[in-house]
Amino acid sequence: MSGIVEGRVVIVTGAGRGIGRGHALEFARQGAKVVVNDLGAEVDGTGTSGAAAEVVAEIEAMGGQAIVNGEDVSDFEGAERLVRAAVEHFGGLDVLVNNAGILRDRMLVNMTADEWDAVIRVHLRGTFAPLRHAAAYWRARSKAGEPVDARIINTTSSSGIYGNPGQGNYGAAKAGIAGLTVIAARELERYGVTVNAVAPAALTRMTANLMPAGATGADPDDIAPLVVWLASAEARAITGRVFNVRAGVISVAEGWHAGPGVDKGSRWDPAELGAVIPALVEKAAPNALTNGRIPGRED
Repeated sequence: MSGIVEGRVVIVTGAGRGIGRGHALEFARQGAKVVVNDLGAEVDGTGTSGAAAEVVAEIEAMGGQAIVNGEDVSDFEGAERLVRAAVEHFGGLDVLVNNAGILRDRMLVNMTADEWDAVIRVHLRGTFAPLRHAAAYWRARSKAGEPVDARIINTTSSSGIYGNPGQGNYGAAKAGIAGLTVIAARELERYGVTVNAVAPAALTRMTANLMPAGATGADPDDIAPLVVWLASAEARAITGRVFNVRAGVISVAEGWHAGPGVDKGSRWDPAELGAVIPALVEKAAPNALTNGRIPGRED
């Protein structure tokens, strides 16, 4: 098989179902060798299944190369074994796609500490741990004088970068992933590694309960083309960016930046700020809606 990522070795976490499955299959169609990582858990992170093996079978049936990996990406040592598996089986690693995740939605006033910790662990720690070990592998290669043209693509969400009630744990984790993406991009650029993120919108097991009855959503397979392109040689100059993607619509998510401000030249007295802060907020653009659009702006 040949394509835009021909011969590249790719890890996709959470690749047994939904968006991750779409990534794994498209990478294979485009010529990559794929490590299909998945615990096979339910949406809340419990249980197991053979979903990853089914994806590998699909890839092999189309003539591609893939292996199953069942490591828990939120386990630091497990994430190291995941990276090592790619290197030992396929001879190297070129791309890491951090996609694994769970949901335990709850309004903040009812959320338990366990519900908070479980989601933060799988999403945020489960992005950091594979990223950390993959980055160490590429750094060592770079310092040894070997050429490195590597990619990390993380998965954030509109719930994190724009906000969605009822998903405080998930949104906090996804906002953290967006921040980590920008920081990692700056740290790893010197080693030949780009780091970007996607905020996908699609109808999957994880989003089904968020949709009104009878609603239809974008196909989860629609997310993969952007992710595969970001993993290709053509995307070498793109790093530190977050992209919104739904069906055929792609946009760049513009991050936090300093808006209207005022400098007194010395320390403020709290009593003075009543005449200052409301005026600054009035001048500032309102926060984006959950769809990423700023109220009152059509573009």
